[in-house]
Amino acid sequence: VQLVESGGGLVQAGGSLNLSCTLMSGGTLSAYVMGWFRQPPGEAREFVAWINWSSSKEYADAVKGRFTISKDDVTKTVYLQMTNLKPEDTAVYYCAADPSPWTLSTNESEYAYWGQGTQVTVSS
Repeated sequence: VQLVESGGGLVQAGGSLNLSCTLMSGGTLSAYVMGWFRQPPGEAREFVAWINWSSSKEYADAVKGRFTISKDDVTKTVYLQMTNLKPEDTAVYYCAADPSPWTLSTNESEYAYWGQGTQVTVSS
């Protein structure tokens, strides 16, 4: 299973960024719960959002109302739209796939496959 992310960058506080994650190999999105995690500088990796085969979603409290996770089954791509970004959103963002589609977990240990990460930096 290969996940390839894109879309990170530098943005001012209050701005927006869109991240993409494409499932390059390993079947279809419906076989996985797809998640986004992030790792701020000097901190542990933390859950951001997940989406499953039926487009059910869950968000971390810190991003609710600002971030939106979505997917395109045809292109096998998962998106993370980030708006009203804050300096505390600065982190390396990772896409991940949980091969147990019924787990619906926020725990990174449930996710077997990971992308390479993309840096998001929000300046104040």
